[in-house]
Amino acid sequence: MGSAFVVRYQTTQESAGENEKLVEAVFAELAREQPGGLSYASFKLDDGVSFVHVGVVEGDGNPLAASAAFHEFQRGIRERAPEGPVPSGATLIGSYGFSSDHNGNERQETDR
Repeated sequence: MGSAFVVRYQTTQESAGENEKLVEAVFAELAREQPGGLSYASFKLDDGVSFVHVGVVEGDGNPLAASAAFHEFQRGIRERAPEGPVPSGATLIGSYGFSSDHNGNERQETDR
């Protein structure tokens, strides 16, 4: 297994919607480009302003580093989340049925 990460942050009430749209743009670009070596999910918590991003990067490079949409997302993160994101490494203990898109549809795995 590759390198896992978790990033947590809380946006302002006013910027939560903009943040969600920027995150959606990242996933739209990933769906178009289909870079290998990345499993990635983002969640908005029930309070409507807290976000959690979970990912696993296989190999040496993180495909998010080459994403224009991800750079756009990062550009204003300090304004949207004044306390800033809190990144941490993570160790996968286990998972079940985690390869679904946000609508609960099974993601199609492709050979790389």
